[in-house]
Amino acid sequence: MSAFENAKKFFAACEAPEGWAGCAPYVAEGAVFVAQSEPLTDITTVEAYCEWMKAFGTETAAGATYDLHNAAFDEATRTALFFATFNGKHVGEGGPVPPTGKETHSHYVYALTMDADDKVSHMTKIWNAPWAMRELGWT
Repeated sequence: MSAFENAKKFFAACEAPEGWAGCAPYVAEGAVFVAQSEPLTDITTVEAYCEWMKAFGTETAAGATYDLHNAAFDEATRTALFFATFNGKHVGEGGPVPPTGKETHSHYVYALTMDADDKVSHMTKIWNAPWAMRELGWT
């Protein structure tokens, strides 16, 4: 399977959200995660991010969906990019306030660097968290 195919499978598993159990087959050991978004600044591994997504997508915003707008792969840098919109409603525990019932439709990008074994070795999430938090009624 190609690096881009594995990246697509990782993206789908992460957004499902299947958590680490569903994402692990597509991720290199010790894969690094970075994001310049307030809710994610303490998360430093892809494994921890996958678990955060699972909790957010099955508890805080249970039933959340995404719309994938574009996916691309650069062979020279072995980087996959996914541009999507997260659609979710604050219906469960989690977040800085009790459930608000408010929705967000928040754009984000995943930049996934794939290693020589075609697994995710580095992930950057580009996300305007304050926008999403404001829509959810958290600020």
